[in-house]
Amino acid sequence: MTEIEFKFQIPKARLAGLQKELARAKTSRTHLQARYFDTADGLLAKNGAALRLRKEGRRWVQTAKALGDSAVHRLEHNVDLGLSRAGVPVLVDAKRHQGTPVGEVLDKLLRGGEVPLVETFATDIWRVTRHARLGRSTVELALDTGRVIAPAAGGRPERVSPVCELELELVQGDVADLVEMARRWSHRHGLWFSTVTKAERGERVRAAQQSGKDEEAVQAVKATPPRFGRAEEDRKGGLMVGAAQLQRAVVAACLAQILPNASEIASGNEAPELIHQLRVGIRRLRSALRELDAVAPGRFDTAAWEPVLVSAFRGLGAQRDRDVLEARMQPQLQALGAPLAELPPAEHTAQLPTAGELVRDAAFQQLLVTLIGFSAPPEVATAVTREEAAAVRKAVGERLDKLHRQLRKAGKNFEGLATDEQHRARKRLKRLRYLAEFVAPLYGKDKAQRYIEQLLPAQDALGDYNDDVVATEAFREATEKDPRAWFAVGWLSAQTPRQARSCGEALQLLAKAGKFWK
Repeated sequence: MTEIEFKFQIPKARLAGLQKELARAKTSRTHLQARYFDTADGLLAKNGAALRLRKEGRRWVQTAKALGDSAVHRLEHNVDLGLSRAGVPVLVDAKRHQGTPVGEVLDKLLRGGEVPLVETFATDIWRVTRHARLGRSTVELALDTGRVIAPAAGGRPERVSPVCELELELVQGDVADLVEMARRWSHRHGLWFSTVTKAERGERVRAAQQSGKDEEAVQAVKATPPRFGRAEEDRKGGLMVGAAQLQRAVVAACLAQILPNASEIASGNEAPELIHQLRVGIRRLRSALRELDAVAPGRFDTAAWEPVLVSAFRGLGAQRDRDVLEARMQPQLQALGAPLAELPPAEHTAQLPTAGELVRDAAFQQLLVTLIGFSAPPEVATAVTREEAAAVRKAVGERLDKLHRQLRKAGKNFEGLATDEQHRARKRLKRLRYLAEFVAPLYGKDKAQRYIEQLLPAQDALGDYNDDVVATEAFREATEKDPRAWFAVGWLSAQTPRQARSCGEALQLLAKAGKFWK
């Protein structure tokens, strides 16, 4: 069974309003008490899987979950173990899920039952559920409130994390109706999409308990390649992928980076690396919308999506760019004995929204829900013909070729280009790299990887050059209030000709990069 659901965090101030709306139709209330199991080293959690025993009223149910094909898809299998009986313990057994997709995941991770399981944490949840109809679809809304508990152990006190979330699951019907209902509820109640499962929350509470910290640091999620399922290979070893399939898979890959980082930031964790990786994910998505529209024109609603992405990207970058500049420039200027090595505080920074506010913004959250729906695979996959796969490669190849050609031309006279043209070349180079990464499986990963590696020197050179240009302007602005900033302006300006030559030379090397799409 594949579970299709959205999960949202609920702001405390909005809970009462949500409960009131939920109660406008018939609801049911259930007490859910679950025990979660994993290997001693957390092998299931590390691989996005979970195994639990849950008491639902008087019945026990064993559930296994694992990652699915997209942000709203999870593999799930439930086994009803019947009514609880006094004095008879209920034991977990991963073999109950044999013969199912999620059972195959467990069997592989647990090596057929050789790896023992231990109880790791528990949950105590009150769930209020209601069914709602939209179009021909039925959606279950489930409000979960309660707590995740890491029991006292080894002299360490009990740790608890509160739960307050709304899940919307498609019972039957069309994913588009689920998406529309998720948009309505999230907008009305100021909800934000969350990728953190109760199992993940439990692992974090347990880890914090064992380390003695208030909370464990969360690792930012980096970019991963698109997943094309069981696409067939052609005679040259490339995957045969259809136009809509390519667009869905690439958007899903971008969301796989955007959603978990945005989820953490929305919950209040504004660690610089989380913000950086979210911006990378947004930049990759914007590149995909621009470069892959020609593959299946009109499927992307770029006119509606792009402004929201641009607003979030720029807002998140206001402080991030400054942090990067200071980390790179300050040590160099200090080593030179510059009278002013630090960028003065920007007057407008305090007036800008925080990263959390930007991510929780209603327009951004609505777009995330829309994109998740866009990336959801169809219920029935259609076979891709050789002609369709060839047409996709042709359209992609034309985009790659155009970017490659434009960058080679920019490299011939990079020093003579206007600043905005130089900046445009840097953005084209990033789009070329992202596009190459997106479509690499269509041509054979090894060939594409060799090409991508040859782009990296130019990307580094143009990135450093852009940082210096931005820093020069920042210090130039600072001279109006602090003349000491002229030292930095002069030194940075003196580096510009040499760096511009380096950029041009790096771009010229693209001529030697073998076009993997030819």
